[in-house]
Order: sequence, then C-alpha cells, then structure tokens
Amino acid sequence: MDLTKTVLGIELGSTRIKAVLIDQRHIPIAQGDHEWENQLVNGIWTYSMEAVHSGLQHCFANLKADVKAKFGQELSTVGAIGVSAMMHGYLPFDKDGRQLAEFRTWRNTITGPAAEELTALFGFNIPQRWSIAHLYQAILNGEEHVKDIAFLTTLAGYIHWQLTGEKVMGVGEASGMFPIDSRKLDYDEDMLRKFQVLTGVQLRQILPRVLTAGESGGTLTESGARFLDPSGTLLPGIPVAPCEGDAGTGMAATNSVRPRTGNVSAGTSDFAMIVTEKPLGVHREIDMVTTPAGAPVAMVHCNNCTSDINAWVNLFAEYSELMGLPVNKGELFTKLFRKALEGDADCGGLMSFNYFSGEGVTDLDEGRPLFGRMPNAKFTLANFMRTHLLSALATLKIGLDILTQTEQVPIDKLYGHGGFFKTPGVGQRMLSAAVGAPVSVMETAGEGGPYGMALLCAYMLWKKEGESLADYLDNRVFAGTEASTLMAEPSDIAGFSVFLSRYRKALPLEKCATEVL
Repeated sequence: MDLTKTVLGIELGSTRIKAVLIDQRHIPIAQGDHEWENQLVNGIWTYSMEAVHSGLQHCFANLKADVKAKFGQELSTVGAIGVSAMMHGYLPFDKDGRQLAEFRTWRNTITGPAAEELTALFGFNIPQRWSIAHLYQAILNGEEHVKDIAFLTTLAGYIHWQLTGEKVMGVGEASGMFPIDSRKLDYDEDMLRKFQVLTGVQLRQILPRVLTAGESGGTLTESGARFLDPSGTLLPGIPVAPCEGDAGTGMAATNSVRPRTGNVSAGTSDFAMIVTEKPLGVHREIDMVTTPAGAPVAMVHCNNCTSDINAWVNLFAEYSELMGLPVNKGELFTKLFRKALEGDADCGGLMSFNYFSGEGVTDLDEGRPLFGRMPNAKFTLANFMRTHLLSALATLKIGLDILTQTEQVPIDKLYGHGGFFKTPGVGQRMLSAAVGAPVSVMETAGEGGPYGMALLCAYMLWKKEGESLADYLDNRVFAGTEASTLMAEPSDIAGFSVFLSRYRKALPLEKCATEVL
C-alpha cells in the first residue's frame, strides 16, 4: 500500500479517542482507538494532559498495529493528518507554553454570569461552553492566572499546536471560541473591540489564527511526530489540515455543509446543526457556529445524551455476570435498543432525566440522573429502554422547536451519526419521531467524527482548483453512497409528543433534585 495516498483523521471524543485511516476512494481501511472518561475534580469537568497525551499515543499505537496486521507494513507516513476534538472549553498557556489552569471542558456549566453579560454586550448568544465565556468568567472571578495568558485554545487547538508548532485552527472550531463573521471568515471585529473595551484584553494576541477547510495547517514537526508516536516510526514533514471540532467533522461526515442540510450527532452529548440561509434572532438555546468552510450554522447543543443509557447497560451487564451469563457489551446494547421498539409510543407512564451534568437549554447548572414512574405505569423492559432513548432526545427537541417554530427554519431531512445510531433503525426512528422528519443514516454513522476529519484532510490534499468543500463531498465522496432513510410512524410522533409534554411538566423535579441530592 502506498501510504502517501492515505489520510488520517483523529478525534478526541468524550469517551473515546479514535483514529481512522482512509484511502483515495474515501473508504476507511484501518483504525485505532482508546477509551477514556472525564473526571469531576474540585467541581470542574476535566481531563488531565497526561491522559490526553497517553490516550492519543495509545490510540495511534493501535492504529499502527491494525495497519501492520492488515497490510504487513509499518505506518511510517500518510498523505495528511488532521485532528479534531470535542468543541469549546478552556486551555490557557503562558508565553513559555506552561498550562495555567486545568482543562475546562464543554461539560462545565460554571460561566453563567459571563455568558449572560457577553450575550447582552454582543447581541449574539454566547453559550456557557464557549472559550470566551470561560475566559471572561475567570476575569470576573479574579483568577490570578488570567494576567499571564499568552495563548488560549481548545483541546483540538492544543493537539494541533503540539504536532505542528502552529497556533491555528479551522473556522468551525474557532466559532466555538469566539463569534465568527462568515463574510470575512474570521473573528467578528466589532465584538473583538467590544471585549477589549470591557476588559482591556486584546483577543487577537491570544486566540488561534483562523483557517478554512482546504488551507494548510502546517506540517508535522520532528517533536510532533514523537508526540504522536514515541516509538520513532512516524516520520515528520506530513501535511496537517486545520484542526476542527466535532461539530465540523460531523457535518463533513454526513455531507451536511450546504444550506438547508442538517445533521444530529448523538453520543455522550447530542447536538443538531442546520446550515441556515438567513440571520436568526438571539436565542439562549441556539448557538451560531459555522461549517468548516465558514457558512453559518444554527446549533442546538445538549450536554447530556447517552451517559445515562450507558450506566444502565453497565448495570444490566453486571447483573448478567452475577448470574453466570457474561454478555458481549455491544450485543447487549443492540438487544436493549431493539427492545425499545416494542415499548408504548409514550413510554407507558415512565419518565427519566439523563442529566449527568447541567443543561443550558433547560437552564440547569447541575444535573442528577433520575428515573421515575407512576404507580400504575407499564413498567416493562421495553418501556424502560424506550424512556431512556426518548429522554436522550427530549432536550434536543426543546431547542429544535425554537428553530422550526419561532424562526421558521425548514428541516427537510436530517442525517444522524454517533453511537446513538449504531443499532440499525432504532435511534434513527426515535429521532424521526422527535423531529417529525425523515432521518438518514450512512454506513459511517457510528464513527462520524474521525472519518469527517479524514475527509477534511482529503479535501486539503486532493481537491481540484476552485473546488468547494460542498462540491468535493457531493461529487467525489458521497456520489452514489447509499443511506438508510426512515420516517417514523404517526403513532411514534404522537407518542413522543405526549412524552415530551410530561417531560416538560416534570422538569421542576430535576431542578429540585439538584438542590437536595
């Protein structure tokens, strides 16, 4: 195999770091992964940099082993590399490259005052997750490290910096740090000035430089090659694409970068992204980000999706082992998801809240996973599983209603990707019931992020002169690609509506739980 005719996408997700190697046909040919989990340390959701480094290296080592097993050769080079990661968060460094504060992930809901004040100042919704909200909250808190910040970045931006020495990032990832002017494909100049007047901080001096899809993000340095592959096999000099966030890679992986296209990524968190044709009003529940090419995107982001489902499946697996019947975890997920299809459309009177952490859409700064039921509810395994699947989508639906009803944004069809859609037909049907529109899932649905990053590498390396990202994906990646499209039955849609009505009424229960538990 000619390794220079392959490209490598790596994504640091919330529960897994994964690498996907694709060939010139844009088909995955090898992969590696590493499982990890965030930690709640002193009230902050975080990952240690040691865990970042070791996890990334373990993931790459697994990829190398897969290439060796399949092709009998060492993975010493590729045509291009790109890194993406969970968006947002806060990683500040001083002029000597020393980390000044713990990595504060997207999951934290500790920047409420800052987000509220900046939203009013800019006339633009600033979510609590965004890097600028974290920075301003640190200023409001009087945190000592702020005066020493010479570089502020995200997890993807940090990895890219370590690989290339370049303090840059893709526009989609940058749009989760600070608002982007899609006409200029750069940070919004007026808002930069307003922030400087407010704080005295000149953000251009500390934020990464913004690049768009197709531009060069630098090359892999000698130290970058050792950072990724301490064994010394990987050679420096490989072109590196601008790093992106998981929102941008999800758009690429589902061919959702043109106006009126959209996708839902559902894993540890879930978010819907609709590429818009018009400016939208300011809504606390709607983030305005961009595609990797810089087009405006309305995003409904929810901090909680599958974590509570995973916890229950782990409990079932533990019970099975106790009974002397150990099961394959993947098979258990599949069977339990399929069982949910047998449940009542409205879940038979059961209710759950999947809030491991706070949730901006429903205005909760903390979360407590809850399960409840009426005494006369139909407490079956099918209803139990269906309840958790609908709960995973309920907050997303609340945000999407603002887009479709208040802003009249049309949703003709959505593409689904992420672990929620791995079991064919189940998560897809539940999402269709939630949005009342067809949902399509491609073969790569379960591994969208790293595959999407690999596609952005391919675009940088193999695009024709003047070929847009949308045209490249349409004509050279997804032309002829089959997708499974499913429309929920009217009874499923009606059942979700009944469930959501009960969910909204029961929200005070979740609020109370954060105060007493």
